[in-house]
Parts: sequence; C-alpha cells; structure tokens
Amino acid sequence: MKKYLRIGLLIVILIFALAFWWRYYFVFGEGVKAGNLNFFVKKGYIFKTYEGRLIQDGFKSTTPGSLQSNEFEFSVTNDSIAAILERNSGKVVELRYKEYLHPLPWRGMSNYVVFEILKTDEGAGKSKLPPNQ
Repeated sequence: MKKYLRIGLLIVILIFALAFWWRYYFVFGEGVKAGNLNFFVKKGYIFKTYEGRLIQDGFKSTTPGSLQSNEFEFSVTNDSIAAILERNSGKVVELRYKEYLHPLPWRGMSNYVVFEILKTDEGAGKSKLPPNQ
C-alpha cells in the first residue's frame, strides 16, 4: 500500500511542477515591437524590477469613432539592457520580447519581457532644419 501511495504522491508532485512551469516559464510567444519609449522606471516593494512603456504608431479603438494610442507595457530583467533604455527615453526603439502566460514578482509586472534591443533612433525628436538656420 505504501508503494502505491508514494507513486501517487510522486505523480501529483510532477503534475503540479509541470503546471507551475507551464503557467510561469512557458514562452507563449516571441516578437518585435517598435515605438517611442514613453517611460522606463525601476520600481517594486520587495523585488525592484524595470518596467517600461512604448507608444506605437497607429491608433486602435474599442468603440467606433474614438481614438486611443497603442501602448506596449513591458519588463526588463537584464541590467545592461535597462541601462541602454534609461538613456533612450523619448526616442524610437525596436525591442525583441518574450511573452509569458503570467508574470513573476522577480521577473516584472508584465507578461512581456524584453531581452534584446534591435535598434535605437538617436535622431528622434531632433529638429530637421539644416545647420545654420
């Protein structure tokens, strides 16, 4: 009888471990987003994580006739990527991200975690006037 109880307990633990992995560590999707980096902050009560928001070109609306900007909220776990994003606030950036099913406190508050910066537009926001004018 103890043998069956141990096997049953092992199966239950294995199912819970698999469900935990699926819920928090399974990468649901990967992609690239580009837009103006609206803000980038480090915040949290216990786990300080980097959080940011991109404002993307184009408009979306849930109700006809109204306008709303496309926003992409994300988290960053890598300190070197965070340092680059802190210096590029207000500029156009292109980010590669992974989408998880649920966030973890030490990974950030968003389901989207940026792991690579593809491009930063150093000239964004500058005047397009020629020199000497």
